[in-house]
Amino acid sequence: MRRFLRPGHDPVRERLKRDLFQFNKTVEHGFPHQPSALGYSPFLRLMAIGTRSGAIKLYGAPGVEFMGLHEENNTVMQIHFIPDQCQLVTLLDDNSLHLWSLKQHSGASELREEHRFTLKGPPGSPPSATQVTAVLPHSSREVLYLGTESGNIFVVELPSFRVLEDRTITSEAVLQRVPEDYSNRRSCELVEALREHPKNPDQILIGYSRGLIVLWDLQNNKATHHFLGSQQLENLYWQRDGSKFISCHYDGSYTQWPVSSDNRQPEPLENLVPYGPFPCKAISKIYWQTTKNGLPYIIFQGGMPRASYGDRHSISVVHGSQQTAFDFTSRVIDFFIIFSSEPTAEFDDPSAMVVLAEEELVVIDLKTAGWPAVHPPYLASLHCSAITCSHHVSNIPLKLWERIISAGSKQNIHYSNMPWPIDGGTNVAPDPPQRDLLLTGHEDGTVRFWDASGVCLHLLYKLSTVRVFLTDADPNDNMNTLGEDEWPPLRKVGTFDPYSDDPRLGIQKIYLCKYSGYLAVAGTAGQVLVMELNDEDAEHVVDHAEADLLQDQEGYRWKGHEKLKTRDGPVRFEAGFQPFVLVQCQPPAVVTSLALHSEWKLVAFGTSHGFGLFDHQQKRLVFVKCTLHPSDQLALEGPLSRVKSLKKSLRQSFRRIRRSRVSSRKRRGGSGNASEVQEANAKFDQDTLQEMELAPVQRKIEARSAEDSFTGFVRTLYFADTFLRDSSRHCPSLWAGTNGGTVYAFCLRVPPAERRMDEPVRAEQAKEIQLMHRAPVVGILVLDGRSTPLPEPLEVAHDLSKSPDMQGSHQLLVVSEEQFKVFTLPKVSSKLKLKLTALEGCRVRKVTVANFGSCKTDDYSENDLAVLTNLGDIQIISLPFLKLQIRYPCIRKEDVSGIASCVFTKYGQGFYLISPSEFERFSLSTKWLVEPRCIVDMPEVTSNNHVHNKSGMENTARKS
Repeated sequence: MRRFLRPGHDPVRERLKRDLFQFNKTVEHGFPHQPSALGYSPFLRLMAIGTRSGAIKLYGAPGVEFMGLHEENNTVMQIHFIPDQCQLVTLLDDNSLHLWSLKQHSGASELREEHRFTLKGPPGSPPSATQVTAVLPHSSREVLYLGTESGNIFVVELPSFRVLEDRTITSEAVLQRVPEDYSNRRSCELVEALREHPKNPDQILIGYSRGLIVLWDLQNNKATHHFLGSQQLENLYWQRDGSKFISCHYDGSYTQWPVSSDNRQPEPLENLVPYGPFPCKAISKIYWQTTKNGLPYIIFQGGMPRASYGDRHSISVVHGSQQTAFDFTSRVIDFFIIFSSEPTAEFDDPSAMVVLAEEELVVIDLKTAGWPAVHPPYLASLHCSAITCSHHVSNIPLKLWERIISAGSKQNIHYSNMPWPIDGGTNVAPDPPQRDLLLTGHEDGTVRFWDASGVCLHLLYKLSTVRVFLTDADPNDNMNTLGEDEWPPLRKVGTFDPYSDDPRLGIQKIYLCKYSGYLAVAGTAGQVLVMELNDEDAEHVVDHAEADLLQDQEGYRWKGHEKLKTRDGPVRFEAGFQPFVLVQCQPPAVVTSLALHSEWKLVAFGTSHGFGLFDHQQKRLVFVKCTLHPSDQLALEGPLSRVKSLKKSLRQSFRRIRRSRVSSRKRRGGSGNASEVQEANAKFDQDTLQEMELAPVQRKIEARSAEDSFTGFVRTLYFADTFLRDSSRHCPSLWAGTNGGTVYAFCLRVPPAERRMDEPVRAEQAKEIQLMHRAPVVGILVLDGRSTPLPEPLEVAHDLSKSPDMQGSHQLLVVSEEQFKVFTLPKVSSKLKLKLTALEGCRVRKVTVANFGSCKTDDYSENDLAVLTNLGDIQIISLPFLKLQIRYPCIRKEDVSGIASCVFTKYGQGFYLISPSEFERFSLSTKWLVEPRCIVDMPEVTSNNHVHNKSGMENTARKS
């Protein structure tokens, strides 16, 4: 009875918990989901990206990051930096304007929203009268010019957002000197573009959608020149000296206009349709950049022939006889050119083009011959192929780290060597104390290795498993090859490619041993590849082995996808991780669990049909175990099968409803053939739970039937050197937990090193534990005589962990979706349990052992369980007494994909997907915290002179 009572309050422990545990969401890694706007400050050298959900993110040098969120969660339509200030203005799709500032607070800087404003017209006026279409922050830093759908331009004071009504530029005033026949044919309509004269701040260029362009004198409040365009206007761009400007149009043309000092009617100097004469897409933005050699760079978005290239997303760069149309893999949101911003510079001399596409950021080096892409240090397109799984490895040894970087550098030879051009601010965060890897598996059969040590998630190396298999696509295909005479001269850029050649290639499980360099990956079609790191390219045969998980069963027929066909003969692999053996599960179902023991040279794998053990040194199958229950027909249909039986699904649903109404005393037992270890206190627990008031952390567990589908689904595999047969001798063992609440334990006999290749590894089943509530087993852990989790393979050999205590008795912790239970070994008798709350429907989804260190002293640390539930809560539970320490809400319970994608680290941090392209990083530890820490130089302005005074502003962050 005592175990069900609420624990007492221990003030010493409460203080210690405050020193150990603290929840923080620290940084978002990856590419912003659904970007909608782009801005750039040449003065700050910072880039801003806005999204459809109302987020705004600022980026500078690697490690310099800021983030803000509009309360309205509306789409960010435009972003404009205030010239020579640490301020920017955003326009949302609800027509509201927001002023943001980088402000110092308590010795750190934050991106703060200062003011918000919505332009309102006179009573009774239509919404279009004040619908903002163009924004121009004036170089005086005192006003904004707001062009509207009505053709009027309003002037708003900064930072108060007060409308200066006496300075409004009305469409009627603009049309006063326009030829009558032109104004009758083409009314002003909406303001498409506003551009300040580069040499005279008292003049602005106004472009209207119907084609009219006006040079407006702000001092005298009148138009000085009218440029009568005949095509629908898209955008405007001033040349550096202010003598000419360029207009681009809906018909795929651009026009060069002179600006003279007299009052003659200007005529266009040049009107070109770059990809004519057939109908072309609109040119939505254009740059004309001057250079020292006299040949300008003409850079424009769109303009491709509609009939043949209407579905392409392109930006063309023309420089003399060189012309390339960069073909992006997703829709272009916006782009900007980085060029000389010094007022005294005579030429633009562009250095880079930065393109924000819908699914990735692409930077093109315009200084290097061939205009190669620049490898981004952040904003990586994590979802270039959909992420299917993740695996985190902490504290990578330096030698392995350098070998992975070396392999990755050989893949990046086609990238430019240009330093990252967006380099505003200074990252002052201390160097990460250790090297961490985040591995992501993808739908196209690739595994990407990311540097997850600090704020920037940087791609180190990409591994592809495709070469082992025969697919429709040739891996030697080059998407960028062009014929000499091809027109338009398209060149594909970017890495986003959501289409997989074959969904069976998808990576489902990853396991990396950081000490030996062995890597195991498993996929959708039952393929398990074991790899080792090679610093050179190599060509060799990949050994094959089959594991028939249904060998002892009759009457089963697999209805799912076929296995992947493999290549015959030697296969050439790049430097890096190279497969040397392939284990093919039969039936070729999704691999649901994977474990690798590099010291014993064993790999274990599980599917919905059973599990097996493979000796990758002798390249021999040790054993397979079928876990199918006679009712597991759904397990034979496969995830890609479309032959789902609606009748069967309904029947199973009604069975579950009926069972939930049956008294728990009538629950059915397990299979009679299994040698189950019955829990001695099960009936006492059940009766007591019904008769007494439960403590809040406990749950009234409802039994599940063995007929529930997928009971044989193997959820977890675990290697341990422990006491399994008797208390005097320990031996290697393999543990497996299934969806039906069964735990299998096998004794392994691994020959000593000198006879390792001569004698086979032998396995014998020693235990089978059936949990009474039959909840899926999601974790298995063995604690040594000091109640410490057993170290990782080779961890002791590398002097990175104490040897496990083999004198005291070991304990087995089995974590199911509904409870944590400790058994003694080798008898497997129940010792302790913790149940979850029934009323909330709480289930364990992820569990791992994490080490938490005290922020007050380096002498104390402890191992605890970090647990993620289906409600999105994270719970920290002590070992070995299973006491709930603290609970934090982390992920919305509706975010099923976010919960499924969560991965914990060994030191109390974690990652989960907040969108297909972004990881949210969080920390549960007071000691291990990775957040941005950066300084931005602030300008001081005295009268009309700009004086740049560096005063440090630090982004709220720290790394203990």
